[in-house]
Amino acid sequence: MSHRIAAKITGVSGYVPPKVMTNADLEKLVATTDEWIRQRVGIRERHVVEKGVATSHMAVEAAKSVLEQTKTDAAEIDLIIVASVTPDMMFPATACLVQQRLGAKKAWGFDLSAACSGFAYALTVGAQFVGAGTHQKVLVIGSDTMTSILDYKDRATCVLFGDGAGAALLEPAEEGEGILDFEHDVDGAGGTSLFMPGGGSLNPPTHETVDKNMHVVHQEGSQVFKYAVRRMAELPIQLLERNRFTTKDLALVAMMPK
Repeated sequence: MSHRIAAKITGVSGYVPPKVMTNADLEKLVATTDEWIRQRVGIRERHVVEKGVATSHMAVEAAKSVLEQTKTDAAEIDLIIVASVTPDMMFPATACLVQQRLGAKKAWGFDLSAACSGFAYALTVGAQFVGAGTHQKVLVIGSDTMTSILDYKDRATCVLFGDGAGAALLEPAEEGEGILDFEHDVDGAGGTSLFMPGGGSLNPPTHETVDKNMHVVHQEGSQVFKYAVRRMAELPIQLLERNRFTTKDLALVAMMPK
């Protein structure tokens, strides 16, 4: 796949809140152990927000860092895309809150909800605006306050997630560089394996939905794991073959699990 103008990533940065939750801390909340967690998912600690800190706050910190790194003035940004499943609120979009706090007065923006794939999707979408020649500087942010939708009685999910944000700046590339191609995949049949049933228009918040624990992450871990591992192995091969590369041409493979 080719664009009229290729987009390149000119800067990347991230932010995690200072507070750390260790496996030992989780042992006090749920029936688990440090050994059980490390053997199954390899996680020793995760960063978590303090009360009152939300997705937009972390997104702004990551954005400020990448703007400083690339010596970019917020007024130069054309578009802000925030990938998140934990927005500050249903509306306005978190991207609007970020735009205001950054002082990016020229930028428009929107949120993109794709859970674990969110940042990758947002990066691809941002590249299309640059590729079309309509935008010069696109700020792509992935930010989630996962601790706001976790059940700390469910050891299958609460040990997996923390809070944080990452940001990338997309700009037009010179000839011979930039994002070459992408391949995304979705299977709606797996929606019952990883979801949050409450809070939307189907099950708006009520005392009943809260009592039924519908406003937290529900996951069938084994099903998600099998699908993710299989597709993460298949999709890169498809991309390489389509662009006439082999694995020997790769200097780095970066996976983006949530």
